[in-house]
Amino acid sequence: MRYDFVDLRLFLHVVDTGSLTHGAERAALSLQAASERIRKLEHYFGSALFTRHRTGVELTPAGQRVLDHARVLLQQAQLLEQDMNRFRAEPQQRLHLWCNSSAQSEYLPTLLPMFLLKHPTISIELHEAESSEIIQALEQGRAQLGLVSSFSQTEYLQTQDFVHDPLVLICPATHQFTRQHPLNLPAVFSESMIGLSTHHSLQRSIDIQARALGIHIDYRLRLPNFTAIAEVVAAGAGVAIMPARAASRLKESHALALLPLNGAWANRKLLIVARDFTQLSTMYRDFTDFLLTHRPAAPKLQLC
Repeated sequence: MRYDFVDLRLFLHVVDTGSLTHGAERAALSLQAASERIRKLEHYFGSALFTRHRTGVELTPAGQRVLDHARVLLQQAQLLEQDMNRFRAEPQQRLHLWCNSSAQSEYLPTLLPMFLLKHPTISIELHEAESSEIIQALEQGRAQLGLVSSFSQTEYLQTQDFVHDPLVLICPATHQFTRQHPLNLPAVFSESMIGLSTHHSLQRSIDIQARALGIHIDYRLRLPNFTAIAEVVAAGAGVAIMPARAASRLKESHALALLPLNGAWANRKLLIVARDFTQLSTMYRDFTDFLLTHRPAAPKLQLC
């Protein structure tokens, strides 16, 4: 065999993100190493697996067949690991949690250490993705448990409320928006916007909402995290959208105004999602119960 599971996982990451660069990031590989692995896969199978575009990559018919088999092979490998755990002296179990960016950055860092200390034989692997991608992974059986925005279409899945997680606009404390209530999204999107990196799941959600309104956002600057965005916005370079919990935390150290946004998209909740909670393994059921027992309190906003 001229390929391994590292190659197949990288291949799936590239498919999921639509980008070789972002796929390499998820696989913790350099772009050069990832490109070489994909090139060797294509050479081995004697066919191009992706069509390259300026904005990303798309699967070829041959790539689609590899995708179908790769998912089965990796799922079987995971099942093999789980089955063999019972023969180990101290079986290690790996829990895979798919979550959007808000859950990963604002809620899970305080909760996961508590769970891991109580369960020394369990490790957790987080998969950060946009809510629609998480739902697709659950429906396809690639994921068992997720944390997604309530704005997502979850009618074929089971959900439980986790926390109220609204989005707010942050702007300089003296910005004209502080005198305009309520705000409408077209007016917000026409401002000088400061955004997250393009692969960030919240950023993709914001861009999808703008496209639904027929608006293309021309970002003045993109930054990797909420803290960096808060510094730039406080300096007067633009405005930004972020989760209320992060905005409230950053307001304590930056001269920011927090303004509510109208609509269900912004007034969202985080949901715990599974195909069927009763069919989860004991480990996943215990983790779900832990999240529900330790649900965070909704952020207390100090608007403007």
